[in-house]
Amino acid sequence: MGRVTVRRQVLRVTATGARTRPDSLAVEEPLETRVNGRPLAVTMRTPGSDVELAHGFLLTEGVIAHREDVSIARYCDGVDDEGRNTYNVLDIALAEGVPPPETGVERNFYTTSSCGVCGKAALDAVRLSTRFSPAADEARVSVDTLTRLPVALREAQRVFDATGGLHAAGLFTGDGRLLAAREDVGRHNAVDKVLGWALLDGRVPLTGCVLMVSGRASFELVQKAAMAGVPVLAAVSAPSSLAVDLAEEQGMTLIGFLRGDSMNVYVGRERVTTAHDTDADRAESPATPSSR
Repeated sequence: MGRVTVRRQVLRVTATGARTRPDSLAVEEPLETRVNGRPLAVTMRTPGSDVELAHGFLLTEGVIAHREDVSIARYCDGVDDEGRNTYNVLDIALAEGVPPPETGVERNFYTTSSCGVCGKAALDAVRLSTRFSPAADEARVSVDTLTRLPVALREAQRVFDATGGLHAAGLFTGDGRLLAAREDVGRHNAVDKVLGWALLDGRVPLTGCVLMVSGRASFELVQKAAMAGVPVLAAVSAPSSLAVDLAEEQGMTLIGFLRGDSMNVYVGRERVTTAHDTDADRAESPATPSSR
């Protein structure tokens, strides 16, 4: 596996002066994913959990639905100028009978670490048919549980402690138990890694689970969560309008600005319980908190 951090000399400037000191940076390198020997996608990512990343990516793109859909996942030979394996090419062999992904003009599978939606020809191209609809999931999660999730996710961000430059995604049970957390320079990569872990562990569809992300809730993150059957997606920052629309369309609960003891529930109010709620209240009264 490649390095996840590197050390660089920087000039540290403060009010008391300037001095040179070492600093840790999060590594960003390309990963090419090949399916049945053919290049499919290149994404800029932080090395580590690459097999999970590939499985999560293929799951959320609708290529696979179960861990048995992949027969082989292995690194291809690739060396740098000093003869070291770069671990930047991953070959996936689909199981017999699993159709290969369609590669056409409607989807450009080059993605950057900053935005997975870039490269989509149109929004319609990512409105994939979900195999595990979260709409019928009767999961309930309490406000008290939700407010504990950002701290639990932050405590799992070990590489962030060293670099300050990584996104994170965490998968929790409905009572707040952390199942898995992954970090990456790309928010969509972090989600793919944690969903890939769930697929390999035989947990998909993720009935009753909460996916917590360290940044904003974009359209693509909602789509990825829906493809894995996640009923509740929570973010520490804002969702986009399309993210809210898609969450509503998929029957998900979408929570934003989850910080301290406050949050905004944008859709799916019925899954969020408070000490004073009744089932009738949740069914009849959608949440309408302020935007901040």
